[in-house]
Amino acid sequence: MIDPTVVDLSRTQFAVTVLYHFLFVPLTLGLSFLLAAMETVYVVTGKVIYKQMAQFWGKLFMINFALGVATGLTMEFEFGTNWSFYSGFVGDIFGAPLAIEGLMAFFMESTFVGLMIFGWDRLRKGQHLAVTYLVALGSNLSALWILIANGFMQDPRGAVFDPTTMRMQLTSFTQLIFSPDAQAKFVHTSIAGYVTAALFVAGVSAWYMLRKRHLELARRSFRMAVLFGVLATMGVITLGDALGFVGAHAQPTKLAAMEGLWKSESAPMAWNVIAFPSQQAQKNVGVIQIPYVLSLLATHSLYGTVPGMLELEKRAARRIQNGIPAIEALQTLSKHPRDAAAMAQFKAHEKDLGFGFLLQRYAPNVATATPVQIRQAARDAIPEVSVVFWSFRIMVGLGLAMLAFFVLGVIYTMRNVVQDRPWFLKTAVWMIPIPFIACEMGWLVAEVGRQPWTVFEILPTWMSASTHSVGYLVFSLIGFVLLYTVFIIIEMYLMVRAIRQGPESHGSGGGHRNVTTTHGGLPRPTLALQPSSSALQRSNREE
Repeated sequence: MIDPTVVDLSRTQFAVTVLYHFLFVPLTLGLSFLLAAMETVYVVTGKVIYKQMAQFWGKLFMINFALGVATGLTMEFEFGTNWSFYSGFVGDIFGAPLAIEGLMAFFMESTFVGLMIFGWDRLRKGQHLAVTYLVALGSNLSALWILIANGFMQDPRGAVFDPTTMRMQLTSFTQLIFSPDAQAKFVHTSIAGYVTAALFVAGVSAWYMLRKRHLELARRSFRMAVLFGVLATMGVITLGDALGFVGAHAQPTKLAAMEGLWKSESAPMAWNVIAFPSQQAQKNVGVIQIPYVLSLLATHSLYGTVPGMLELEKRAARRIQNGIPAIEALQTLSKHPRDAAAMAQFKAHEKDLGFGFLLQRYAPNVATATPVQIRQAARDAIPEVSVVFWSFRIMVGLGLAMLAFFVLGVIYTMRNVVQDRPWFLKTAVWMIPIPFIACEMGWLVAEVGRQPWTVFEILPTWMSASTHSVGYLVFSLIGFVLLYTVFIIIEMYLMVRAIRQGPESHGSGGGHRNVTTTHGGLPRPTLALQPSSSALQRSNREE
């Protein structure tokens, strides 16, 4: 038996490192493709301003990428140090996509990012554009393989438990890769990164426009960002609904927690807009509902229903009872691997083995488990409802707010009046943190909603941790918090400094012009060294 405090500290440490790391990931995913789009326009049109845009935003991308790598490397080592039983139990499956991610995606991304940043004067236009697209591809392939690994934890497919080795064995690499949860989550997460990058670029560009600096670069960057962002936000909302639909079948307990649904209801089901779930009382306090909506959201039908948490708890109790013979058979097979009767008993109950493991937290000898212990284990099958419920609503609410912002941004920028809306530009600056918060909330929904499992309905979290001391974990947790906080401070300092210095400091030359006045929303140049003044006037008329 592992000390519950050790398990909780191990979970906290991993959550802290992931939440810190996930501040960098979405911006990397989205900004890489925005850079590719900017450079594509430069290659197609020959307008130098788009090259300057790609160079400037590429500098910010590089800062974020470097610190994202630094914060991400430790996470893979944590599986071996803090989650050794988990690593041994599912290492044959979980390790495969992580190894491919390192060999295929991470090395490709890391190799070409140097060429992208330093190869502007060494590569031809087409070559450099290809490198930029390879960086974007590498970033998103990296996310793909990591989310395939995570998808196995959420909805384990393509593997079976081998009672002779006491480990999970990979049976179908195809099922592992094309898991519906993994594929839906990859698209949803990647597009969330595009939203993050679009709002980051729009916010920084708005800051420049408020200060009448680098107006040509800011206006064009803002326009590309909001167009990119409105499409991405609609995509992330649509695919988030698809992910929820997939999750309703794979993880009904997570869906019930997201919706604060304790009791099963007949169709059409009402949606809890606001509720205050009580885990102890197993009910909601102070509910505001909208009729019919939950059936539409969860089942895409007015006649569909989903089970409530109380019903799911009863199902868990039945599966726990059915898992007891599987545990007993497994204990016999560990001593007598050729025992045919024990193997037959295991095969008859193996689908509920994980629920037998869940019971062992309260009854190490499952054969003598009491009804009270079974009820305790069954109650554990329900995740922390308040965390999942409110994280989901914050994520969705922020997503709708971002969609409204991008729609308004598209209207203003297409009418060429965005510079005449200082309130909107100030809003854009304050909106920069919003997608990061939404991404963090999405991670909490996905990971807290999976509890009490590390591998859903197969391996409980309480079994997965290493047998460290409490003191060791407290010391390492404090160390990680301090180190990662320093990384965040470094990131913020470098980003703010680069933004304050502006594009000229990146070596964009005199191609950027200072602007002191505007007319009709268009910048009036007071200094133009390169390109020529007539060229700038033609550019303004074309725009």
